[in-house]
Amino acid sequence: MHGPEHHFVVPPVLLTAYWNARADDGNKREALRKARQRSEKVLGGFCGFYGDCGTAVGAGIAVSVLTGSTPLSKQEWRLSNLMTGPSLLAIANHGGPRCFKRNSFLAISEAVKFLREHLEIALPLKENIHCAFSSLNKECLNAECPFYVAQS
Repeated sequence: MHGPEHHFVVPPVLLTAYWNARADDGNKREALRKARQRSEKVLGGFCGFYGDCGTAVGAGIAVSVLTGSTPLSKQEWRLSNLMTGPSLLAIANHGGPRCFKRNSFLAISEAVKFLREHLEIALPLKENIHCAFSSLNKECLNAECPFYVAQS
């Protein structure tokens, strides 16, 4: 339910959706390798101890891989950080405690909007996302979560 492996969930979802939308595998394998390598450096507990949710960082990682960003890049560096920002705000505005499912849904939703606006990349986004994991998460916000559906 919880763990740093979730920090790697967002980048491959976004990168794979990107290549699927293009109907071209291009250098997908290399991009996914880079995303995994970068995501592995985002420590467990990042959200609570460092003030930056790993799923938001994952959205920034996806943009950094797509744009070829490095620490010395200008526009690419800017875009990667601009991507992390809205994801982090969406996550913060829903409050804690941790929920990687909620935070992943929020980060991906923000990334889809960002990619359309800033990189003219149109990715599909399912409306009315419903979480099926609430019963497994003892910290679930239940009705306070935008993805919660009461289980019968």
